[in-house]
Amino acid sequence: MNIIGVIAEYNPFHNGHLYHLEQIRTIEPDSLIIAVITTTFTQRGTPCYLDKYTKTKLCLDYEIDLVIELPFPFATQSADIFAKGAIQILEFLKVQKIYFGSECNNVEKLISLAKKSLEKNFEKQVLLYLSKGESYPASFAKAFSNQEMVNTPNDLLGFSYIREIIKQKSKIIPKTIQRTNNFHEHHIFSTITSATSIRKAIAQKQEFKGTVPDSIYEYLKENGNLEEAYFPFLKYKIISSEDLSIYQTVDEGIENRIKKIISSVNSWDEFLQKVKTKRYPYNRIQRMCCHILCNFTKEKAKQFSSIQYIRILGFNQKGRKYLNHIKKEIPVPLISTLSKGTSDMLEYEKQIFLIYLSVFQAQEQQKLKTLEYQAFPIYKKK
Repeated sequence: MNIIGVIAEYNPFHNGHLYHLEQIRTIEPDSLIIAVITTTFTQRGTPCYLDKYTKTKLCLDYEIDLVIELPFPFATQSADIFAKGAIQILEFLKVQKIYFGSECNNVEKLISLAKKSLEKNFEKQVLLYLSKGESYPASFAKAFSNQEMVNTPNDLLGFSYIREIIKQKSKIIPKTIQRTNNFHEHHIFSTITSATSIRKAIAQKQEFKGTVPDSIYEYLKENGNLEEAYFPFLKYKIISSEDLSIYQTVDEGIENRIKKIISSVNSWDEFLQKVKTKRYPYNRIQRMCCHILCNFTKEKAKQFSSIQYIRILGFNQKGRKYLNHIKKEIPVPLISTLSKGTSDMLEYEKQIFLIYLSVFQAQEQQKLKTLEYQAFPIYKKK
């Protein structure tokens, strides 16, 4: 039996994700699939549109065998750190292959680029372009000079996964599945569309039925614009903080620009438009604002630079049997019940969950708190 790894945000889970899982099952019929998922805030710094309980149930419904939480200190950072945490977890769980969506669908090319990026002189070239005012992604791409660098979201993440596999000297084999839709889509044209277009439709109260499983359609429809919902909390935190530079990813004087603009804007979209620059694109601004909102300091980032535990969110019979088989070989604690965890990282994760819940209605907050402490891990009988 092959042990397959999937790293996902499912923000939200849609038909493209279902296609990805179906392809894995077709290619690897005799396999066990482990998913490492984000649960509160994403790699772009935006909130998850599905709570972790709903997301875990969906994973199990669509034949993922074991669902693991990617801790916030990795889930909300750059692709390299995001990949570091996820690959470390999959390595601990003895995964043999990782499957990821890819626009180019050329794993050999991605491996070649990853090896090139780890050469001694490569980082010097990146720093040179950064010193000229280029953004990090642009500097990274230019450092490849005549070698074509990928610039699409799934390929970039896949490239980061491969880099981490190499850096961690892991034996995990990377595999790609062709992405079937346009990642740039901001509008819905078919039942398989981008997560971006679905989130935009939700925020603008437009129709998106048919692009996600029926079981979560109504849930998502009621969510509204989550990014906007957190803005008053973010505004308060920025205004009341004496020094924004203590927060992770807030670098090079951008804190002065944030402080100057925040008092003159009244919405998240307006704030993003005014703060964004060539060097600080939307994703980077969103990520640093997430870190400010969640009190994720540079000190915490250093403290939480490695995976301290593995938190199990759910499993089926096959996943539980596999965990029982390997648990004595896993070098970090397996956490199935929050009350039994003693890790500083886990304590911080509890705080993040409460911050995430802050924009939900009181009844929903209480329901999710109860599920968080009493219902995990979810066991799905087959």
